[in-house]
Amino acid sequence: QVQLVESGGRLVQAGGSLRLSCAASGRIFSSFAMGWFRQAPGKEREFVAALTWSGAATDYADSVKGRFTISRDNAKNTVYLQMNSLKPEDTAVYYCACDPTLFGGVRKYEKAYNYWGQGTQVTVSS
Repeated sequence: QVQLVESGGRLVQAGGSLRLSCAASGRIFSSFAMGWFRQAPGKEREFVAALTWSGAATDYADSVKGRFTISRDNAKNTVYLQMNSLKPEDTAVYYCACDPTLFGGVRKYEKAYNYWGQGTQVTVSS
């Protein structure tokens, strides 16, 4: 069982930066790939970024490439999403998720992730 708690979301002006954190419980967190997804009002949840258990491989949605960076600190059981050059269209609830496949690869699809956090709201004003 893995429990995830996101934090760091808030109101920020366009062009600004935020760093989201996702704290995970479970002593084998370091063996699992992790991802970030987001859901804007009236839209379906979409993939944002993901990385492998070691952090050696990452993948990003085209809409955030070059602006967002996903990383992890396995010693702290935490995954981060650094978001730069934020745009109003980045406004959404951001969720972190865990793929419980041991030493699995990067996954873009929601169905690969069994564990989800409660989400943190990011609002970007124009």
